[in-house]
Order: sequence, then structure tokens, then C-alpha cells
Amino acid sequence: MLDDTSLTMMRLAGQGYCCSQILILLALEGMGRRNPDLVRAAAGLCHGGSDCDGPCGVLTGGNCLLALYTAKGHDNDTADEILPLLLEEYGEWFGQAVAQYGGIQCSQITGGQCRTPDMSRCGTLVAAAYGRLLEILDAHALDPATGKDE
Repeated sequence: MLDDTSLTMMRLAGQGYCCSQILILLALEGMGRRNPDLVRAAAGLCHGGSDCDGPCGVLTGGNCLLALYTAKGHDNDTADEILPLLLEEYGEWFGQAVAQYGGIQCSQITGGQCRTPDMSRCGTLVAAAYGRLLEILDAHALDPATGKDE
């Protein structure tokens, strides 16, 4: 049985959003926010970035999600010092999650099919990553529903 998050992910993928965009859209939706500019920018992380041999968008999009909750966003804002730790925790998890594919590159995970990824493989990875990202936020007392103050 699919949960609400899985159904939302399937809907977003069906609407043409890539892995990194889906992670950002889920975070924004959880906060009750919209930010089309951020969602468009996240598309630059799709399919390994500029080439298929770049890092998977689930890794880089997840990093952006963590930064969304902790990084500096305007002149009067301050970055949360915990961001490097969050990125390290997520990066370690991600490396283990994709070890079976031989690395973190999009081409390794998709078997070289970056432009037409296997949705069963990539969808499963996005779902697992989103769950792990929420766990990381929760473990560090960051509420996914509130985000960072504006």
C-alpha cells in the first residue's frame, strides 16, 4: 500500500519533475510554501547536473533540502552551524544506500540511463532519501513543517 508521500512523489514524477525537484517540492509542501524559482533551480541538479557522470540529484537535491532548513537566506539571516553535520550524515547514508550500484554518480545508479531513469530504482531511492532526510531533521530538532523563519 502506498502512503501519501509516495503518491505525491508519483504524481510529481508524472508531471515531469526530476528527483532533486521532487525532494524540494516535498519540503516546500510540508512547510505549506511555494517557491517556483527554487524548484526551477533544483532542475539544474537533475540527471547528474551537467553530465550523466555527475553526482545523483537525490544526493545533491537532498543537500539542498537540508540547507533549506539551516543555511543563510538573506542579509539579516545567519546560517545554522549544524549544516555541515547534517550534510555529512546524509552523505554517509546516501553512499551506503547506493553502494550496490558502485558509486554516487547518476550514471552508476541508473546504469548509464540518466535521461530516462528507471523509476522503480530512482523512485525507491527518492522515497528512502526523503524518509532519511526527515529523520535527520527530526534528530536535530528541526521541524520539517516550519522550515527556517523568513
